[in-house]
Amino acid sequence: MENETKQTVLRKPGWLKIKVPSGKEYISVKEVVKRNRLHTICTSGHCPNMHECWGRGTATLMILGDICTRSCSFCNVKTGRPLPADWEEPERVAQSVKTMKLKHVVITSVDRDDLDDGGAAIWALTIRKIKELNPNTTIETLIPDFDGKGELIQQVIDAGPEVISHNLETVRRITPWTRSRAKYDRSLKVLEYVAKSGITAKSGIMAGLGETPEEVYEMMDDLLNVGVKVLTIGQYLQPTKKHLAVKEYVTPEQFKEYERVGLEKGFKYVESGPLVRSSYHAEKHVQ
Repeated sequence: MENETKQTVLRKPGWLKIKVPSGKEYISVKEVVKRNRLHTICTSGHCPNMHECWGRGTATLMILGDICTRSCSFCNVKTGRPLPADWEEPERVAQSVKTMKLKHVVITSVDRDDLDDGGAAIWALTIRKIKELNPNTTIETLIPDFDGKGELIQQVIDAGPEVISHNLETVRRITPWTRSRAKYDRSLKVLEYVAKSGITAKSGIMAGLGETPEEVYEMMDDLLNVGVKVLTIGQYLQPTKKHLAVKEYVTPEQFKEYERVGLEKGFKYVESGPLVRSSYHAEKHVQ
């Protein structure tokens, strides 16, 4: 299965209907994000759960700007030459978490291959600032691979988030034409490094890119073998016609089966469903 130039457009099934964002909490979160000049993967990634998460006063904040140095064929985040790193951003993020009174926050970022440390220092500073201003708030970090450099991953670990997540995104076979620079085995090594530190390691994939259930089960084994305890599986949704086409809309029943098998294999938590995304119900994964 190589990338076909001609894409077959599949009709979206009823179980993928997304609610229009609304409500007081949604508006409140939106205003805080705008006022503090923050970015969220909720909007950049067109997350289908934005109405639910923002509606209950939570958001996944994206640091280091909104321009990524990589161009993965599934991702809707802008690609290009990023602006210089903003060293005042960690303070704004921490203040925003306080304003929103978040009990749990998820922080992610674009890839910053233009920076010598991949943005690790700002990652660490952001976590520390959040903890300083919000001592009772728990933190999940959804990190890039930092090119697999242990000393950079260690900076995030040393800052002390409760959960560190790094997504495989898809199964081994499909990785080469889905992720622009990241490697399947490198991502496993990143997750193993995290797990060995004692911090909860988490990962996630998208379904519907042409993978088979057997490949998903092999991926589960790969993650368990490196110490990952939490897994998320959701349906890939094509952001634009320029992005990778959906090969299949996986049924809710198959997602339920992935959850059953994952828990049986030994994951502590498996969030598996058509609209599940990396940070969906993330507050549960801290336990």
